[in-house]
Amino acid sequence: MNNSVALVTGGLGGIGSEISRKLSENGYTVVATTFNKDIEKADEWIAEQKTAGFEFIVEEADVTNFEACGKMVEHVEKTVGPIEVLVNCAGITRDSFLKNMDESNWDAVLSTNLDGVFNMTKSVLDFMLTRESGRIINISSVNGQRGQFGQTNYSAAKAGMHGFTMALSQEVARKGITVNSVSPGYIATNMVMAIDEEIRDNLISQIPMQRMGKPAEIANTVGFLASGDASYITGANIPVNGGLFTSF
Repeated sequence: MNNSVALVTGGLGGIGSEISRKLSENGYTVVATTFNKDIEKADEWIAEQKTAGFEFIVEEADVTNFEACGKMVEHVEKTVGPIEVLVNCAGITRDSFLKNMDESNWDAVLSTNLDGVFNMTKSVLDFMLTRESGRIINISSVNGQRGQFGQTNYSAAKAGMHGFTMALSQEVARKGITVNSVSPGYIATNMVMAIDEEIRDNLISQIPMQRMGKPAEIANTVGFLASGDASYITGANIPVNGGLFTSF
């Protein structure tokens, strides 16, 4: 499947950047999407990645907007190449107790983290079905499996991704398309490492491995699921959480 296009939403983020690098190393032309090139300082990110030896294409896409997603996907298909891999990595948090949660913060998280998965996947799926080939990988969260205090919106959205993954995998399996999810635990991105040290230490104390995960460890899992080695894996969730939550 190498030499095809991998589209990574939220590709400029801490985990998204590592996923983009891994897929590039695996031979894909990587298109990383961002909500706003100026806000995300896309030019700086592109220059930083180029210094590290990576060249990416950055496209703007509001994943909450179905029409915008469709137009961006069509543009990529026409100007870059066939999208063989879609990684739904875009996500936000708006944490608070439910009793204090504004409707806008519920809507924002569900629109980005769950509706965005539908909007992007629906936009890409017809192309994949025509080619009878593709990989769809949804970046969920351990908190979509176990729930998390103060994150009813985020946990609901990430749990919804699991249901979406399992259902869609059955619809497209005969067409050579796999659909899987990856559920990171606490990962040492710049955003997480900016949290107060005492809070971080408390989080780490809950993890059996006694450390946070590395963004590259999520990227390696995505790289595997995107590869031919994972051709018989679909409808699965791969937890990458250091033992924070286990299930079968």
